[in-house]
Amino acid sequence: MTRKLFIMSMIVTTTVIGGACKKRQADNPELADNPFLKEWNTPYGVPPFDQIKTGDYLPAIEEGIRQQKENIQAICDNTEEPTFGNTLIPFEYSGELLTKVSAVFLNLAECMNSPEMEELSDTIIPMLTRHEDDIMLNEKLFQRIKTVYDHRDKESLNDEQLRLLEVTYKNFVHGGANVPAEKQARYRVINEKLAALTLKFGNNVLGATNDYVLFVDNEEDLKGLTEAQLATAKETAEGMKDAKGKYAFTVHVPSMEPFLQNCENRQLRKELWTAYSTRCLDGKYSNTQIINDIVNLRLEKARILGFDNYANYVLDECMAKNADNVYDLLKKVWVPALAKAKEEAATYQKMMHKDGIPGELQPYDWRYYTEKLRKEKYDLNDEAIRPYLALDSTLKGLFYVCEQLYGLSFRENPEIPVYHKDVKAFEVIDNNEVIAVVYMDFFPRESKRSGAWMTNFREQYYDRDGNNNIPVVSLVFNFTKPVGDKPSMLNIDETQTLFHEFGHALHSILSRCHYRSLSGTNVPRDFVEMPSQFMEHFAFEPEVLKVYAHHYQTGELIPEGLVKKIEAAATYGQGFINTELLAASLLDMDYHTVTEPVKIQQPGFENERMAKIGLIPSIISRYRSPYFQHIFSGGYGAGYYSYTWSALLDNDAYQCFKDHGIFDPATATSFRTNILERGNTEDVKNLYMAFRGQEPSIEPLLKNRGLK
Repeated sequence: MTRKLFIMSMIVTTTVIGGACKKRQADNPELADNPFLKEWNTPYGVPPFDQIKTGDYLPAIEEGIRQQKENIQAICDNTEEPTFGNTLIPFEYSGELLTKVSAVFLNLAECMNSPEMEELSDTIIPMLTRHEDDIMLNEKLFQRIKTVYDHRDKESLNDEQLRLLEVTYKNFVHGGANVPAEKQARYRVINEKLAALTLKFGNNVLGATNDYVLFVDNEEDLKGLTEAQLATAKETAEGMKDAKGKYAFTVHVPSMEPFLQNCENRQLRKELWTAYSTRCLDGKYSNTQIINDIVNLRLEKARILGFDNYANYVLDECMAKNADNVYDLLKKVWVPALAKAKEEAATYQKMMHKDGIPGELQPYDWRYYTEKLRKEKYDLNDEAIRPYLALDSTLKGLFYVCEQLYGLSFRENPEIPVYHKDVKAFEVIDNNEVIAVVYMDFFPRESKRSGAWMTNFREQYYDRDGNNNIPVVSLVFNFTKPVGDKPSMLNIDETQTLFHEFGHALHSILSRCHYRSLSGTNVPRDFVEMPSQFMEHFAFEPEVLKVYAHHYQTGELIPEGLVKKIEAAATYGQGFINTELLAASLLDMDYHTVTEPVKIQQPGFENERMAKIGLIPSIISRYRSPYFQHIFSGGYGAGYYSYTWSALLDNDAYQCFKDHGIFDPATATSFRTNILERGNTEDVKNLYMAFRGQEPSIEPLLKNRGLK
């Protein structure tokens, strides 16, 4: 997934700080030594993480807000007739300092969190929200932009300039520019409350996730776990209070997933699963009231903006356009996915009874029997695969794909400052020129949120002097850490996650856009996942596996028999995988299509909606509501469907590669120049059509997921 860094949708970069601003910096002792107010003499102008202190953020953000207000006031005070050159350009290039500070702060608040950072967030997020509202509700500024938009035919604007004008105008309308004066005060209150609530939601999930540990004293209770998994659990317990000699398991996915797949002790599986699936339902980290407040505030906001529900407000700027189109696509995949999930459940139920376990199949049984049947049916299991998917080797395979498709090479540079010792920084080279810097943060820690995501410390754009500012990309993962002399080893899902997030990175790395607002991943939510999901297809192509899948100890190439097993099992378990994903997508839509204020009780609301679509009891939504960060704190509210919408596109696009050869130069060049380089410089449907030459078909999606 991508995480939009900025609360402000329109805060963008500038290249010049005026003399008055510099004078203020010199006069203000809080700013005199602030690294954000100095030139960054680092490779490629990356953040000097070793110089930045927690106390630097707030004064720099306050100064950044002041500077941008000054920039915008100058636009409003201009007495000349509004034009693209005197209105859109200075607005586009306003707010350099604020963007610079926000990029670092909001990124590190996700992966280097602390009580101090949380306290700062409580101050800074509302401040940024108020500033965004000040911009979006600035009548003079909007009227100048609207005048340029209404008279756009009178200026000789190129296609990208026209697109910037259109996107900027619509963003203002979407951001509240047309809110009546008598409703603006309430509109501001809603935005501030939502910013605070979504921040609190995410912090609660992080707190609840870090708080829980399952300790096991007796190794006999852990039958089924491998030596490597036991060693990891013992290392996890080291340093924990009263945990000497014990095994520790957490609800972080790298710890929980192997446990649920392999531990024979059903009671322990139930205990860990219950802790995971009931996080934030009640207690000190409860998110139940927060969900109710967010849903109702979002509805109120949408109605102020003229929409009947929040989903239609969000979707108005997406490919889907409205909620009906989303439900239509989801149900086309839901019907065959649920049918397949029921077949899988019946099989696992029989296996469970054969093991002498009475009763019904439960969610904490599903992964165990999925893995057990995978071993029986395909003689395939995670632990047989992991030794061939060591992280460093898998990275080589990923870089090989990028080289074959786009001619890129990657060079780790230890001179580039990083924010944590586990982070690696790479230069991305194209035709002997460094075109991007990519940070890769691989392993879990208490200060990092769960999951995987891509953001930017700097997005690609051309400054007003025509200089290309190369992107500085951040990729964050939560892979299993190395233990002793054993490297970090990935399973199939983690390998696909690595390729997925790097697909997002390529969207930013290869961007060739003049304006930051349009560059890289600044595209509609239901298109942004297409390049990332597209990259997943390459991970287990036999041609690619031969390059990187070597045993971490012997160097032996992954056996052809094991490759064939992976291919044979490619659609195994897809009933479950698609059903839990679609259930989460439908749940998200149900929250955001309410048209009247509601009193939401948990888990009642979710249970009722899941029963309505026929979700079987042994499967739950991929994310249950109290820890569904994507929609309540991650920017995907009324947007989780986008993974399926994008899947329609990425499977159709990959079919084109399969038809011509997965590394066909002409096809790869077309994908790069029509999609990856173009950002949002044109309607993304047109960009896709320029690449594909036809409307996308749902058939490759259903076929590749074994649902046809």
